[in-house]
Amino acid sequence: MMTKTQILDAAAQIFRIKGYHATSMQDIAGAVNLQKASLYHHVSSKQEILLELLDQALEMLTEKIGEVLEDENRPPDEKLRRMMHAYLKALTDHFDLAAVLLMEHRSLEPELHARHIPNRDRFEVLWREVVEEGMQTGVFCCSETALTVRNLLGAMNWTITWFNPEGEQSIEAIADQTAALFLDGLKGK
Repeated sequence: MMTKTQILDAAAQIFRIKGYHATSMQDIAGAVNLQKASLYHHVSSKQEILLELLDQALEMLTEKIGEVLEDENRPPDEKLRRMMHAYLKALTDHFDLAAVLLMEHRSLEPELHARHIPNRDRFEVLWREVVEEGMQTGVFCCSETALTVRNLLGAMNWTITWFNPEGEQSIEAIADQTAALFLDGLKGK
């Protein structure tokens, strides 16, 4: 018996490879050995699949980041470093889902996009709170928290376009270097 999870997993992979707009419901049905009509017993539309994948991705990422934030006694720079590690590891461990979240969110129709935005904003707030804590404690110095967080997430998000799991560097090594760049900057002491 085909499950919705299997359908979503297959859809994520096809969306990553072909792109949302080039993917048909027939492609998704074929990937899970269903007739197209049978696929509609599980999902109502390609847009619904996309929204579910985006929500699933944000839920997973929020959970991974939340695990880091459970230890409230860590200083903000250590929290941020660990969050960056957890985030990059999650992006590469769940590559199809992450690619859909980062590359296809603009494919949502306006009404569904409006439903997605609060989840995205809640996720971003987790990062902002740590940067703000660092600002209040004098650990960080930045002129605008929102811009800092968007730059940080943007740099990490782009990693999925060039990271090679068989490459010279592990995602952990890349996370170390990215954290050093953001926390220490390019300038020598």
